[in-house]
Amino acid sequence: MDLYEKIRTLPTQPGVYLYKNAEGQVIYVGKARNLRSRVRSYLLEANQANAKTGTLMREAVDVEYILVANEMEALALENNLIKQKKPRFNILLRDDKTYPYVKLTLADRYPKVFVTRRLRKDGSAYYGPYFPGNLAYRVAEVIHRSFLIPSCKVDLSRYHPRACLQYYIHRCLGPCVEGLTTPEAYALAVKDAQMFLEGRHAELEKSLEERMLAAAEAEQFELAARYRDLISTVHQIEEKQRIAKAESDDVDVFGYHYEADALAVNLFHIRNGKIVDRREMFWEELPEFMNPIEDDEETAVASPETSLIEQAFNAGQFFSALLKQVYIDQQYVPKTILTPVDFADREALGKLLAEKAGHRIELAAPQRGDKRSLIDLAGQNAKQSYIQRFRVLEPSRKAIQEALADVLMLPELPKRIECFDISHIQGAETVASMVVWEDGEMKKSAYRKFQVKTVVGVDDFASMREIVLRRYKRVKEENGTMPSLVLIDGGLGQLHAAADALEELGFTSQPLASIA
Repeated sequence: MDLYEKIRTLPTQPGVYLYKNAEGQVIYVGKARNLRSRVRSYLLEANQANAKTGTLMREAVDVEYILVANEMEALALENNLIKQKKPRFNILLRDDKTYPYVKLTLADRYPKVFVTRRLRKDGSAYYGPYFPGNLAYRVAEVIHRSFLIPSCKVDLSRYHPRACLQYYIHRCLGPCVEGLTTPEAYALAVKDAQMFLEGRHAELEKSLEERMLAAAEAEQFELAARYRDLISTVHQIEEKQRIAKAESDDVDVFGYHYEADALAVNLFHIRNGKIVDRREMFWEELPEFMNPIEDDEETAVASPETSLIEQAFNAGQFFSALLKQVYIDQQYVPKTILTPVDFADREALGKLLAEKAGHRIELAAPQRGDKRSLIDLAGQNAKQSYIQRFRVLEPSRKAIQEALADVLMLPELPKRIECFDISHIQGAETVASMVVWEDGEMKKSAYRKFQVKTVVGVDDFASMREIVLRRYKRVKEENGTMPSLVLIDGGLGQLHAAADALEELGFTSQPLASIA
């Protein structure tokens, strides 16, 4: 059955559809209240006249679909598939700023707590994001001080001869030494930390109070006093949160500036009536395809000041895609989200976020008043971000090259930089990537992926050595030109591993640096 015949047989129920190319790769993911009507619209002559739609349909050779119960389920599934498949015709979230999370390593025998900016599917629980960034570190400090959960690098899968200083200053239960704590006591502390991080303060306070009374009856007065102090800490934090909630609801405000096929978005996080942080996002080139506009699908309300250039940019469709990727998987969603344009599935997305958050969500696109003024402010800042990113930096590339050459004492201005990174798939299979910067821009045609072949298990140092050795051994054999600078994503160990590989090949004067 060819693509056109298959589209005619699609059901009329809500669902998600996936266009595939001849190689079987998913190139576009979309959702619809009526699958047949939505997918069939791509075949209409009016849509085929659209160059971007035509590009998609020229590449697509197959379409698959997944039925769901309603539009909200379609929204959630569409978001998950876009993040998983990364189709090139979809709008993908690109963010220059990552916010810290508090990570609780629940998969470990004795879980620890860390501050991290990377989310992995490793069995851990992640809480956040926190902004301003130092808030995550303050939360982790409270957990160390109050619940005695460590964040050290000690291997807790086995016992050690003696505990470190953290145990003796009462910042750790001492799971590294046999007899200092029990698995049951440690599990209870982890459960308390979870309730604290999840905001279940009343439940935590009640549990601590019961344990305090039981300890007092058993004449374990030191333990009872610790529970009393812990109750006081939790109570104080709960009171601070009540005051903040009474003063003002939390608000996220979006603004954007679009020009010459490049886009800058600013997101203001307003907490307790104050702008506590600003998030910048940039797209140098938007996807080649934008959904065809239908009566029951994408709509955008442009403000009177919107230019003709901006009207050509489908802002409604863009913010529909962006908000799903920003909020659907977040632990916390503010009560109010303000966007510069309206879009068709705004109400459905608001209901889905409210269902996940457990409280009412106002997802609005105001056209006047104080809320519109906030959006305009975010838009003005987005314009400045655009200027800094796409206008000011362009003519100063030589200055950047000169500064880099000066800092790293390079023999010449860097013309080509090759950067290596090691990553692990599900903690087992090790892969590496190389990205290339050349003559002022990223050279995607020169990007490479490597399968690590000789290293058993997880060993970033040995993996880095193998990949650097293989890369530049080939350059040497082909009489190629070495880059002006080799960059390693990692610390001192990765740097030394790369240096050993280059030295083995005879490249003893190759400029090399690592970024930790």
